Amino acid sequence: MTSNQPSVPVSTSIEPTLQKEQRQLYSDVLSVLSACEVPHAVSGAFALQKHTGIWRMTKDLDIFLTAETLSTALEQLGQRGFACEICDPVWLAKVHRGEFFVDFITGMSNATIIVTDSWISRAKAAILMDVNTRILAAEELLASKLFVARRERFDGADIAHVIYGTKGKIDWERVLELAGVHWEMLLWALLLYRYVYPAQSHYVPVFIWTSLIDRLMSKLASPDPTARFRGTLVDENMFAIDVDEWGLDDILSEYRSCRLKQMFPPDSNVA
Repeated sequence: MTSNQPSVPVSTSIEPTLQKEQRQLYSDVLSVLSACEVPHAVSGAFALQKHTGIWRMTKDLDIFLTAETLSTALEQLGQRGFACEICDPVWLAKVHRGEFFVDFITGMSNATIIVTDSWISRAKAAILMDVNTRILAAEELLASKLFVARRERFDGADIAHVIYGTKGKIDWERVLELAGVHWEMLLWALLLYRYVYPAQSHYVPVFIWTSLIDRLMSKLASPDPTARFRGTLVDENMFAIDVDEWGLDDILSEYRSCRLKQMFPPDSNVA
């Protein structure tokens, strides 16, 4: 029986072939950012390959930068004829040429994790499309995937592959710092890693397991009856009923609103 379901990407070490126009766009954008000294780091499929050896077909190039730097990047690219648009001021802009595009990302769409200058300064030097650039470090790459846990896309396998591919040679204190109050999402991802790679559990240090599990046990031993519903931070569509019909907190809207106020304070000149 033939299925009408779209094909699911299969992990592989074989490098995909980019179309000439696609590759040229990526090269040109990276060249402009480099020439204009715009701080940035490449993430997405290219960063995953550098840390794990895994290639995947990609429809875009993901570039991480701070919200403060984004306007400069778009201005410089716009002056050179690229079509630029801000798709979501909380986290995403796009640069187009023809049918191909580059994503400029300043944080997670739910506003839980924000790209800061430290993400860029910690990035690793690399050459992509014959351009000197920087690749997101393993710690920030891992953190950037913690909330990619929606029904239609789940990056848990990427996190597991980053840990396995680096043999756990990760600054775990930095990972804890990046996860912050969302440490349960990290624990969830690490439990998946442990299930997938039981013989390599030691790639995650004992102190990380102990820290996270002790924190969990403490929360379970003293439950907080006022703790807020957080489902929409994971997937606002699958948890829509909780907000729309059951009257639980719309914490996603609060996070995004808070982020917008940080970026565009009331006394700013931004309309």
